[in-house]
Amino acid sequence: MSWLRALKETARSGLEIERQRLEPLIAFRGAAGLALVVGTSLVLFGPEIAASSAFGAFQAAIATFQRSWRPRPVLALVSGASLAVSTFVGYVSASHPVLFLCLLGAWTFLAGLAWAAGPTGGIIASSNVAIMLVTITLPTSVVDAAAHAGMILAGGVVQAALIVLFPVRRWGAQRDALADALAAEADYARRLRHDPVAPFDPLPLMTARSAAAVTPRQARRRPAELHGARGIAERLRPVLASLADPAMGVPAEGLERAWVNELLGAAGSVLDAAARAVRHGEPVHLSATDLGVLKTPDNDVILVGPALRAADRLAALLDDVLEIAEGTGTDSGVPEHLAPDTRHRPTLLRLVPVVIKAMRRELHHGSPILRHAIRVAVVAVCGYFVGEAMPLGHGYWAPMTAVMVMRPEFSQTYGRSVARFGGTLVGIGLATAIVQTAHPDARLSALLSVVCAGLMYLLMRTGYAVSQVCVTAYVVFLLGMAGDDWSQTVTERIVLTLVGGLLAMIAYALYPAWETPRLRNRLAEWLVADGRYAATVVDQYAAPAHRDLEEVRDALIATREARVAWQEALATAQHEPVRHRGISRAAATDAQHALAQLGRSAMVLEAHLPPASADPVPGAAQLAEALRRATEKGAKAVRERRLPDWQPVVDAVAHWDVPTPSEDGTTPVGDPVVRRGAALLLEALEEFTRALDERGGSTRVSSTLAEN
Repeated sequence: MSWLRALKETARSGLEIERQRLEPLIAFRGAAGLALVVGTSLVLFGPEIAASSAFGAFQAAIATFQRSWRPRPVLALVSGASLAVSTFVGYVSASHPVLFLCLLGAWTFLAGLAWAAGPTGGIIASSNVAIMLVTITLPTSVVDAAAHAGMILAGGVVQAALIVLFPVRRWGAQRDALADALAAEADYARRLRHDPVAPFDPLPLMTARSAAAVTPRQARRRPAELHGARGIAERLRPVLASLADPAMGVPAEGLERAWVNELLGAAGSVLDAAARAVRHGEPVHLSATDLGVLKTPDNDVILVGPALRAADRLAALLDDVLEIAEGTGTDSGVPEHLAPDTRHRPTLLRLVPVVIKAMRRELHHGSPILRHAIRVAVVAVCGYFVGEAMPLGHGYWAPMTAVMVMRPEFSQTYGRSVARFGGTLVGIGLATAIVQTAHPDARLSALLSVVCAGLMYLLMRTGYAVSQVCVTAYVVFLLGMAGDDWSQTVTERIVLTLVGGLLAMIAYALYPAWETPRLRNRLAEWLVADGRYAATVVDQYAAPAHRDLEEVRDALIATREARVAWQEALATAQHEPVRHRGISRAAATDAQHALAQLGRSAMVLEAHLPPASADPVPGAAQLAEALRRATEKGAKAVRERRLPDWQPVVDAVAHWDVPTPSEDGTTPVGDPVVRRGAALLLEALEEFTRALDERGGSTRVSSTLAEN
């Protein structure tokens, strides 16, 4: 993609406004907390301290809107406390320019590294650095700075207290994550009726898994319907895929296929009903028709072999889902034969070494997080120099803008830069019109700032440009309350916001972290993860008495993570102004489809894992070892831009094609389910090689163009 097109695309994405579900009660609670802090501070301490406390309460409320599974009061307290410390330390060092610039660079570098712990930590850390540049200009002495820091902390405490006293949809995020996973399974079941090998996006299941991890304190308070259902949803996917796949015994047409479609439709309805019940905490409402289809004895008459086993297991798993959703299981809400979801999230204190370890892992050449940390630290210091050198005043707006818009990715950095400047223009225009019309005093300015903050909380998820309109007006009214001349603020903010945004964009162009050159490595990692998952599943057939379902689950999770990492990298690379390096878009799409089929084939095999009492399948151990070795060597070939060779897998699968003596002399070796699954695995691997074949890719493109 050319630079001109990339800039056009990122600008469009930055200014895009999305329709999202609004949460007015949560927005009102955040605005009420801000109003309480600002009003109390204004009456007791004056407008300057009121402005500091307002920034603390404002940022603490923003932190609670981030996508995190931790309790919202904890996020508010962490945000308020870290901003208070930043403000006090920043003010103490502000009178020593060299010391302050060193502190600013180090503080910003650590904020950039905080992205290693996840986007929530990175956003909170970056926002605290940016707001610190404003709050250190308000105090006039060290004692005064301590008072400002105390009020900032008080703002975070007030927001946390309001969340505890007036909860809105307690456990709502966890309910939504689990309900989305069940709804995704329902949609998958319905799509399988029309496409027996339909793809499935594992992201809802991964999100639900992340949401299911709780702290020990949360585990004692978690609603019963949030126990265990996520694990059942994960078990449902391979069963649904196996039931629909023609390779597992159900013909593409005929009575059996019609009955399987009825079962899939009923499963979709049941899962949708369970999703609604979990999302809203209501009883499950089901139609008698859907239950009749799942419970009918016709399954034993119409279906046979693997399809019958899949249908029986589907009915049992759906019973478990309904039992949990209705809360009719054990005291924990989990059926007695199922293990509860016991994944725990570390407490806040135990999280510190985990975050430090994650940050240390990024301290290596080529790390996008490290490059982002270096970029943002250098830009913050340079922006401070540029802002102070310009004869406008309020020079901190340039580095503040740069820190707020910079992200580890190209498209987000450029899109947010454009959105922030556009939002600033509109916000200043609206604030200027209001000021010229109403001529507000300190109290009215405080009220207007609270209204703008409330609108920002309400509209935050609709787009960055919209939120910046509200933030700009909020800052104008708040600093006007503290005594700033709004007419000077207009010119300064526009110019310095433009300077900060340009610095951020130039920095990424000069010191980028492109995802495009790493696409082959991401693809190779997904191939290895898929191969290990397939080999782990096949191993269970080789030694049923020593099977380890937890090992299978860990391998499945690893392949899901690798798949999502590849998809995110591919989406990021599509907007980068980088020339094609080693893999075309058509080849990437075909390779992605092949690896998705490889994982799906292994998942179908997982749906038919034998009991511990079953006999070992001859040749399964050799196939598992061949899959491991071949995919590891294949990944190396992908990184080196060579075509993978699957001869070891071909030889292992060919072993089952040799018939053994029987009455008719045609009985093949091994379990029929494993034979079919092995053939599907090999077919997916060969399709992967064809996808990366440049000559094959050219032929496919030419054929497609000819057909069109």
